[in-house]
Amino acid sequence: MPLFDVIGLGSEKLAVVIDIGAAYTKCGFASETSPRHVIRSVLTHTINGQTETVSIVTNEQDRNPDELYAVLRDFLHQIYFRYLLVNPRDRRVIICESVLCSTLWRNAIAKVLFKHFEVPSVLFAPHHLLALFTLGVPSGLIMDCGFTETVVLPVFEGTAILKAVQTIPLGSKAIHKHLEEQLMERSLVQIETGVKPLSSVVNSLGNDTLEDIKVRTCFVAPKFSGPEGEPRPASLVPKVDYPLDGGRILRIEGQIREQTFDILFDGDEEEKSLATCLLDSLLKCPIDTRKPLAENIVLIGGTVMTPGFKHRLMQEIYCLLQSPRYKENLFMKTIKMHQTPISANCTSWLGGAIFGALEVLADRSVTKERYAQEQKIPDWASCEVQALDNIPILDERLERPVLSRRQTSGITSTLSSISSSLSSRLLSGGSRSPLGSGLLQRSSGSPSSGTSPSIQENEKEGQKEEK
Repeated sequence: MPLFDVIGLGSEKLAVVIDIGAAYTKCGFASETSPRHVIRSVLTHTINGQTETVSIVTNEQDRNPDELYAVLRDFLHQIYFRYLLVNPRDRRVIICESVLCSTLWRNAIAKVLFKHFEVPSVLFAPHHLLALFTLGVPSGLIMDCGFTETVVLPVFEGTAILKAVQTIPLGSKAIHKHLEEQLMERSLVQIETGVKPLSSVVNSLGNDTLEDIKVRTCFVAPKFSGPEGEPRPASLVPKVDYPLDGGRILRIEGQIREQTFDILFDGDEEEKSLATCLLDSLLKCPIDTRKPLAENIVLIGGTVMTPGFKHRLMQEIYCLLQSPRYKENLFMKTIKMHQTPISANCTSWLGGAIFGALEVLADRSVTKERYAQEQKIPDWASCEVQALDNIPILDERLERPVLSRRQTSGITSTLSSISSSLSSRLLSGGSRSPLGSGLLQRSSGSPSSGTSPSIQENEKEGQKEEK
């Protein structure tokens, strides 16, 4: 047997870390600095010559449990045997999940991992807690701006404050929809016969095309500082040409490029935006935790990687702090944001890789044997107490001893005499040894001498009264 095989038998293999997002999935191994592969969260089937693409993360109401099980089984099989190339029976698994992850989805993926792939153990960890592992701080206000929604969750001293969680359905999906509407309304397309509006050439743009246009041409512009109600001046951002299929050229105006992301900050009908979600989450936190949370804001998710995003968010926060709604309740003068050691879309995965390298992983994971008994995955935020074996449980409540009035007065007089002797000795400047010996004689005494006379007399009087 080779030497490296002998060495490998004594140590446990690295755990597999999987972060399944609404748009992309990151997979790799624990104790590594970056994921091995970043793939789209879709599954492609070819049935009777027809290719069908199925999204992994979707509304669970649209699928029954058997269909969800089949989709997750094929997707994880692709991760293990096409990208990671490892045996799932030899490695633990860490699943980076969202706070809003449904129980049906968690149970379905646990059933696939335990029954189909027979993994040793599975750990479900939320994105927000894992993001703090990359920074080494126990407290922080984490904003996860992903594809479908934005979730804000404060974590103080390693504990998530669930009552302060804030969500808003604004993310890359809303940006793609707004961008498509603006392009259909304003943009022109150059074709062989001339220039025509985009709406007359195509009916819609694909999600991949919209994402590529957003990443390559759009950015987050600073907040417009003009008076309220005044129209925004003409944009000075130059136009760009984007190539489409068939030799067509799409002309994107500068106003579209700089105002596409304004939908995240302008607010909806309820006046909710990304900045209001952060401040509303702080308002729901205990007052003594607000200052450390405001100074440790962590931004994760692919949307926050857009140029100018952090600067615009800081502008919006400081502007809202001057409004009457927050000025009377929040007395914040400094707002600080952390710079993550890795790109924002892989921060949660890196936190899972760090946690997977720790020895505590085996204690926090759900083993295959435990899952076979309970057939369910405990919630990471639940307060259920597991029953411990071989530990006696006392059903009867212990009764406090009741002392008589004479016993209480005797103990009080003894303590007062000890305190008076202490004060007199200290004032007279006596030595420590006689004082210590006197106290021992009066308070504890030797084993042979028994208790002090005053306490014995009080006990005798108390017994006479009881008789």
